[in-house]
Amino acid sequence: MTYFFSKPLTLAALVALGLTGCNNSSDTSTDAPADDAAATETMNGTLQKIKDSGTIVVGYRDSSIPFSYVADDPNQPMGYAHDLEMKVIEGIKEKLNMPDLEVRYNLITSQTRIPLVQNGTVDFECGSTTNNVERQEQVAFSNGFFEIGTRLLTKADSGINDFEDLKGKRLVTTAGTTSERYIRQYNDEKKMDTDIISAKDHGEGFLMLESGRADAFMMDDVLLAGEKAKAKNPDEWVIVGTPQSFEIYGCMMRKDDAEFKTVVNDALNKTFSSGEINSIYDKWFLNPIPPKNVNLNFEMSDNLKALIANPHDSDQPKVAAAQ
Repeated sequence: MTYFFSKPLTLAALVALGLTGCNNSSDTSTDAPADDAAATETMNGTLQKIKDSGTIVVGYRDSSIPFSYVADDPNQPMGYAHDLEMKVIEGIKEKLNMPDLEVRYNLITSQTRIPLVQNGTVDFECGSTTNNVERQEQVAFSNGFFEIGTRLLTKADSGINDFEDLKGKRLVTTAGTTSERYIRQYNDEKKMDTDIISAKDHGEGFLMLESGRADAFMMDDVLLAGEKAKAKNPDEWVIVGTPQSFEIYGCMMRKDDAEFKTVVNDALNKTFSSGEINSIYDKWFLNPIPPKNVNLNFEMSDNLKALIANPHDSDQPKVAAAQ
């Protein structure tokens, strides 16, 4: 299998890609039979795009430990979501009968992930992207594969135990995330006078915390556990605070492409129903992981077990989240 890594396409390249798509669709006769019309509709979909190009373009993150990140080899993404992404690719290869399908990786961030999926640069991504109503207006989501709560990472002796302790403090969060939107609204409504810093990614956020430029880091609890794991001294840090929201991660893809979404969901559901999800989970959350071989010791929650047993693509948990 050949893997390629790329940067986001330039505007000119994207325009050219759009023109190519228009040229393909214009070849269809207007008086085609019903079956041909259905095939023409598929021609505009992601599966046909992949088949025509012989390549699938997959979004990856470089610092969303343990979901999608790079460690010793900057050219090889890894993580829990990446393993699920590879299961989806297996399903796409089978669907298209293309065992030698080339996989090209494209780096995304919290701020670029939605535009790069929308404009066709990336065919899909499985990382740490929350499925919510606002984003559903822009992209489609697969069945969920993880559920989180938003909390705080801080030094054990910082005196910060919950969100009300942030008054007058410096807080970092990652730009373009649901956490950033929530904490800015919370800060205004509660008149907390918290100095909120937006980091470009989770790695930069933790670096600001570790270097003393921030007193706490707000993000999804499991991502905070991942950042804590790579700290110089993990025991210095604690995850605290009442979860401010419970959110579900899903794979993200373009809207209105039911055929592609079905292939993605079938691959995920097969991984769930076979029980293979348990070994994938244990690998990333209950065993030592790169880069420092630290064990997150993050047990599978009852909510995630329920999500795996009854997969859905809703933005809301189907069972009451434990506080």
